[in-house]
Amino acid sequence: MRKVSLFIAMSLDGYIADKKGGVDWLNGQDSGTETEDGYSTFIQDVDTVLMGWNTYHQIVTQLSPDQWVYPDQTSYVFTHRQLPPTDNIHFSSQAPWKILKQLKKQAGKKIWICGGRNLIRQLMEKDLIDEYNISVIPTILGSGIPLFHQHPEELKLKLVHVKTYNGIVELLYERRST
Repeated sequence: MRKVSLFIAMSLDGYIADKKGGVDWLNGQDSGTETEDGYSTFIQDVDTVLMGWNTYHQIVTQLSPDQWVYPDQTSYVFTHRQLPPTDNIHFSSQAPWKILKQLKKQAGKKIWICGGRNLIRQLMEKDLIDEYNISVIPTILGSGIPLFHQHPEELKLKLVHVKTYNGIVELLYERRST
């Protein structure tokens, strides 16, 4: 079975976006310093990207309006909007966990849960995320969109890797078997 990986950054106080949905704070403590790029290594092992509408909309309107940022991966965008698919972007109003269960059975590389919070919550409730790769950014936002929503039960994780650079701490956790 393919691994499902949440790969996301959050502020030190647990937010994935500021109160206006902005992510321009996603950088290290010293803007003049070259930083390592954990994303470049991560994305090499990914062939499928899952995201909610808000994440998709932010990518195509703000972050990269002229070019799709995942041209080498198949992307699934979960939305109730009726949009035509492109060569590698599929829009779906189906329950994300149903599609993810089908994708896990197919041959391929990792499946990346790109965001947002509602999608993450739904997949956590179905216990479908295998690893949590979280980069903690050295910023306290004070408010915004929290990464984790109230979870119905305890979820035990095992820390398998830690890396630090430019004030950013990358944490990789896997689910612990109970």
